[in-house]
Amino acid sequence: METNLVSTSIVLFQMMCVVVVIAYLITRTRFFTETLAGIFSWKNQLILILIFGIVSIYGSESGISVLGAQINIRDLGPMVGGLTCGPVVGLGAGLIGAGYRMTMGGFTLVACTTATVLAGLLAGLVYLLNNRKFVSIQIAVIFAVGIEGLHMLLALMLSTPFSQAVVVVSTVAFPMIFANAAGMFVFAFIVTNLIREKETQAQRDSFHSELERKNAELQIARDIQTSFLPDHIPRFPGFNLAALSIPAKEVGGDFYDIIQLPGGRVGVVIADVSGKGVPAALFMAFSRTVIRAQAPWHRRVSGTIRDANAMIAEDARSGMFVTLFFGIIDMEKKSMTYVNAGHNPPLLLRKDGSVGYLNPTGIALGAMEGMDYGEETVDLADGDCMIFYTDGVTEAVDSRDRQFGEEQLLQVCKANRDSGSQEILEKIRAAVFSHAGGAPQFDDVTMIALKVEPE
Repeated sequence: METNLVSTSIVLFQMMCVVVVIAYLITRTRFFTETLAGIFSWKNQLILILIFGIVSIYGSESGISVLGAQINIRDLGPMVGGLTCGPVVGLGAGLIGAGYRMTMGGFTLVACTTATVLAGLLAGLVYLLNNRKFVSIQIAVIFAVGIEGLHMLLALMLSTPFSQAVVVVSTVAFPMIFANAAGMFVFAFIVTNLIREKETQAQRDSFHSELERKNAELQIARDIQTSFLPDHIPRFPGFNLAALSIPAKEVGGDFYDIIQLPGGRVGVVIADVSGKGVPAALFMAFSRTVIRAQAPWHRRVSGTIRDANAMIAEDARSGMFVTLFFGIIDMEKKSMTYVNAGHNPPLLLRKDGSVGYLNPTGIALGAMEGMDYGEETVDLADGDCMIFYTDGVTEAVDSRDRQFGEEQLLQVCKANRDSGSQEILEKIRAAVFSHAGGAPQFDDVTMIALKVEPE
């Protein structure tokens, strides 16, 4: 039946509305999403052949008759099937569409059936050439234009009489090409969005899995770190000791220890392992064990640290190291002999108001083999106070990335020097977290306070 331009446009618009619905429904089926994901089975292939074959039949039935030929979207089903699901689906759908076209007769029968089969087969080959992936929207539309151009060429070559074929092709070529290209655009747009949706979901799942793995690792690190910290701080006559350790979100390797040694001596250790997470926690556990094993066998503090460094450096294949302060208190002489291996200098607040620093006497443990360490001795008097800390205290940052700093730490210590050891630590902790104001902290906060008291 001959139609005018307006009625043809209306019918083509109706076709596109149906194509949108069909495209959405097909792309949401389990069989289609399985194939997009590269999961092929005889069941999903057979069902998709039938689905896209039915789309091809719809394309024939919804066509408009012009001079014994049709303006239709018969080739759309095989083309989309081939481009999205491969040559088996494309060719199968093409054969169904071509078989139905044969029942309709007409002088363009051979050309139309051949074009429909070729549409599915060539689309499947494009799918294979693109590494079994759907091509871009632009390429899919260009492919559809090319297939319909081939369809018109076959009509001219295989249809007789030639003069009638020329008239038909000149009449239906543009609307046929436009209708199939528009239909392909709709399918390609929906398929591309579906692929992006799946990729986004896969990335989200991957990030979620990585986050869960990271959280599990951090929990393991926290458990390791906590298990190696002393359960309680022993009491010693003339000395009031307290300790505090708060793991950050990104668990590091801070640790402290109080070691009772022969001869009425007491070892005080505070340390910070480089790195984060489980590796840092394991290196912390190893370093603490080495110090504890070496300390009872050496009369000199420097000998303990020298031999500990030899063991740690030999095993530090990961490139990790540990800054460490190790001091031994002589309770009879009321003095401390110490080695500071690259650690933050502890504060020594004298009763008379003066302030001293226990500066480094050597480099971090594990940084280099064969190192010797110097040792220093400080005399202590009643009322003196010592604050040992890791860099998580002074490097705590606020929302504007400003650090707490050594000066603020010193001011808090001076203001609370007459308080007990535990209270001093609580005041420092409160000041640090007040400064941070809720900003996330990425390093542990570890401190020891030592006050000298009359026996």
